[in-house]
Amino acid sequence: MIGPVISDAELASIDKPELLAIVQSLRDELAFKQKVIDKITHEMAVLKRLKFAATSEHFSPEQRSLLEETIDTDLAAAQAELDKARAAAKTAAPADKETPKRKPLPPELPRTEHRHEPDSTTCRCGCALKRIGEDVSEKLDYAPGVFTVERHVRGKWVCADCETLVQSPVAAHVIDKGIPTCGLLAHVMISKFIDHLPLYRQEKIFGRAGLAIPQSTLADWVGTCGVQLQALVDALREELLTHRILHADETPVAMLKPGKGKTHRAYIWSYCTTSFDPVKAVVFDFAESRSGEHARDFLGIDTNVTGSGWHGTLVCDDYSGYKAAFAHGLIEAGCLAHARRKFYDLWVTNRSTIAEEALEFFRLLYDVEREAQKLTPDERRRLRHEKALPIAKTLKDWLEAQRARVPDGSAIAKAIDYSRGRWAALTRYLDDGDLPCDNNWVENQIRPIALGRSNWLFAGSLRAGKRAAAIMSLVHSARINGHDPHAYLKDVLERLPTQPASRIAELLPHRWQTASSLPTGHHDLPRHNPSRSC
Repeated sequence: MIGPVISDAELASIDKPELLAIVQSLRDELAFKQKVIDKITHEMAVLKRLKFAATSEHFSPEQRSLLEETIDTDLAAAQAELDKARAAAKTAAPADKETPKRKPLPPELPRTEHRHEPDSTTCRCGCALKRIGEDVSEKLDYAPGVFTVERHVRGKWVCADCETLVQSPVAAHVIDKGIPTCGLLAHVMISKFIDHLPLYRQEKIFGRAGLAIPQSTLADWVGTCGVQLQALVDALREELLTHRILHADETPVAMLKPGKGKTHRAYIWSYCTTSFDPVKAVVFDFAESRSGEHARDFLGIDTNVTGSGWHGTLVCDDYSGYKAAFAHGLIEAGCLAHARRKFYDLWVTNRSTIAEEALEFFRLLYDVEREAQKLTPDERRRLRHEKALPIAKTLKDWLEAQRARVPDGSAIAKAIDYSRGRWAALTRYLDDGDLPCDNNWVENQIRPIALGRSNWLFAGSLRAGKRAAAIMSLVHSARINGHDPHAYLKDVLERLPTQPASRIAELLPHRWQTASSLPTGHHDLPRHNPSRSC
C-alpha cells in the first residue's frame, strides 16, 4: 500500500527518479488489486452458477447430509452382528428373559394362504400318516399402497403306529422369525437408499395404507438386513480389486458428532470399474474424514510394506490424498474433464478468449472419444494415436506459449498450470485403450446420491454411514447393470439365508440371475429333512 495522497505542492518538489519510483509502485499495486478483483469476480460467478444456473457443467453444492439414521438401527445391527459372532463361536445360550409377544396382524388385511405339507403321507414304517393339526404363521407383504398377508399353514402329520411326527420345515428367513416378507424389506431399503425417504416418512406412508409400522421397527429391519448383506458387499469389494483400472472420487456428507448434537464433515468415497469394463460395479465407502489413508485402507495398501494391496491404474482428480498411493506404485490417470472445467469457468465468467481457444482443443479431443466409444481397446488405442495424439501435442505447445504471456497468479495462469502440471496423467489414456479419458463415470455414480440431498438430514453415526454405503453399493451396482433394484434386493434377501458361502459371488449384481432363470438343478440347495420325533 502506498502512503497518503500527495499534494500538488509536494508533487512539484519531487525529482524525476523519485517520481518514477512512485509511478512504478502505483502500477504494481494496481496490478495486484486487479488480480484480486478478477479472482473474486470469478469465484462469485461460480457460486452464482452453483446456486441458480442450469448448465452443461453440473455442480452440486455441499450435501447437507447422507441419510437420517436412528439409534435403533445401529442397535439392531450391533445385535445382529453379536448374534452371528455367538453362533460362529457356538457359545450362544437361550435367552433368560421372556420373548415379547407380537401383536397379530390386522384381520381386515387381505390374505393369501400357502400350504406346506410333507412330500409323502406314508410313514417310513409303512403306515399311513394322520393329520392331527397345523401351525400357522403370517408374514406381512407390501406393494405400493396395499398391504397383504402371506398365511403359511404347516400341517402336522403323525403315525399312529410308531408315533412319528412329520411336518414341513420353516423356510429360512433373513430375519429369523420376522414378520416382514423379503419384498417388504426390499421396499423399505429401496425407499430409504434409492428414493431417499427417511424412515419416519415411510411410517406415515404405511399408515395411509392401513398399517403404521413404527419407525423403531423399520430401523430394526434395516439394521439387521445391513448386517446380513455385508458379506455380499465384502465380496463385491474383493471382485472390484481384481480389476486393473478403477475410478475413485469422494464427496462430502454431514455426520452427527457423538454427544455434541452437532455435525461435522465426513466423506463418501466411491470406487468403480470403468465404462469400458464388461463388469459394472461400484462400491461406496463411508469415512470420517478426507484423509488419504481411507483410500489406502480400501485398496489394501500399507505404505510400510512393499508391494502390498491393489496394483493398477487409478483414474482420479488432483486430490493430494491419493499421492501416497501413487508413491507406493499405483499408476495415476488424470481427468480431462477437470482440466477442461478450469477453462470453462473462465469462459463463463468473463468470456476469456484464451479459455475459448482451450475449450476448442478439448472439444476436438472429446470428438475422438465419442468416435472411439464402441471400439475394442486395440482399435480405440490406434484411433487415439491417429487422431487424438496430434491434437494433444498441439494443445501442449499452445499451453506453453500462452503461459509465457499471462501474469503469475492470474486465474488463466492457474488453469493453464493445472493442465501443464498433470500432463503425463492427463494424456496417459492415449496409450491405453482400456483407460477412459476422464473421471465422469464415477461422478455419475455419485450423482443419484446427491440428487436426494433435499431429503437428507445427516448420517447419525459412523456405523449408520457405513451401513448406508454398503447397501447403496449393492442397489446402485444393480442399477448400472440394468436390473430393477427392488427385484434384485428381494431375490437376494430370499436366497441369502441358504446360499453357501462358497457361492456368495453368484448373488453379486453383475452375475445375478433370478432363481427361475438359473439352469435346472443349479440353484437346488440341500433341503432340510422334515422334522420327526418319536
